Amino acid sequence: MTPDLHRAQWRKASASVGFQNCVEVADLGSAFAVRDSKNPQGPALVFSASAWASFLEGAKKGTFNLR
Repeated sequence: MTPDLHRAQWRKASASVGFQNCVEVADLGSAFAVRDSKNPQGPALVFSASAWASFLEGAKKGTFNLR
């Protein structure tokens, strides 16, 4: 089932203020949605809460660092 994202409260990192090419995240309760701030009417990716938690843990550990 695709969640209704019309009432989602989107947020982006405070460090991205003033930039147009950002990723926005919405906490949907049991899931999280991610979208491109340049295209807010475009598609969003939706992840389960556990998948999002795993992603954040990996990001904090540097798992996705390119260098």
